[in-house]
Amino acid sequence: MGSIWCNSRGGGYGLLFRKYGLAADNIVDAQLIDVNGRILDRKAMGEDLFWAIRGGGGGSFGVIIAWKVKLVTVPATMTGFIVSRTLEQNAIKLLHRWQYIAHKFPEEIYSFVALRSVNSSLDGKRSVLASFALFFLGGVDELLPLMQEKFPELGLVNEDCTEMSWIESVLYFNVIQNKYLDILLDRTFQTPLFSPAFKSKSDYVKEPIPETAIEGLSSKLYEEEAEAAGILFVAYGGRMDDIPETATPFPHRAGNLYKIVYSVGWQKEDNMKTERYIRWIRRVYSYISSFVSKSPRQTYTNYRDLDIATNSKGNTSYAQASVWGRKYFGINFDILVKVKTMIDPENFFRHEQSIPPLLS
Repeated sequence: MGSIWCNSRGGGYGLLFRKYGLAADNIVDAQLIDVNGRILDRKAMGEDLFWAIRGGGGGSFGVIIAWKVKLVTVPATMTGFIVSRTLEQNAIKLLHRWQYIAHKFPEEIYSFVALRSVNSSLDGKRSVLASFALFFLGGVDELLPLMQEKFPELGLVNEDCTEMSWIESVLYFNVIQNKYLDILLDRTFQTPLFSPAFKSKSDYVKEPIPETAIEGLSSKLYEEEAEAAGILFVAYGGRMDDIPETATPFPHRAGNLYKIVYSVGWQKEDNMKTERYIRWIRRVYSYISSFVSKSPRQTYTNYRDLDIATNSKGNTSYAQASVWGRKYFGINFDILVKVKTMIDPENFFRHEQSIPPLLS
């Protein structure tokens, strides 16, 4: 529920989004405290505001205190695998090939590739590892021949796959090993996937990136600041291609092959060196700029990135907010501005990247 609570405000994607859409696509009601202190449900707030809060980002329209979410059906048995390949095992060629096919996988499949640096077990030197991960709504007997047909280059075998229940998949893909399911109820548990401090950026890709550019991108992971860094490629397609870009404020639907998420982390004792890590991720983001979406360069609002532009302190102008707003929301930004003007014209709810009222 915590993931639904936080992520729905910007869209919210997960293992089921290629089958059922985003978390925001499956919200059927909500309760919000507006600028006048009223608690409004869907009927009371109206469809315009209900549309805006399902993917329009947090902190612009009011305080969400409850979501009502439509449940979906999953089979009793699901299958997952995480298959890792080094550069010497043609990891770059495999990733290059993945770009052409992953968005065409059946909608029952969630697929991603994670690049990260590791220490070689042979000589202790740094190397880059590509982990090809996949989640399938069904059993291994159905998945294996499917992958052998669609992605034979990966060389998937039965032993690579693990069958599990839906709730067990949460542990599996969050790399939570040797833990009971009760760990999911522990609000203090820290997943090993994230460092205590980190910075993320994101991109959307509409055309396959050349192999040489992927090699250049992976080479950034050899740099000193990238010890706790990663680059994640998440396949789109499936149900996402069928939902109109104006269905919710989240516009990144048809036409996207995949999303890239760049992350760099550091420990608390390195907080004095924060700028070094942030400069690294900015270099990576700049390097890949020629190969991602353009006019505008699209990004995901849940990976809020103050580098792309911010509102002036104490004033949220339409012109300034348009810079980051169109990157996050595309053509939906102007609709969000109209809703903001209607329900919070004095701009009580505001922050560095909040939606502005038109009159400010």
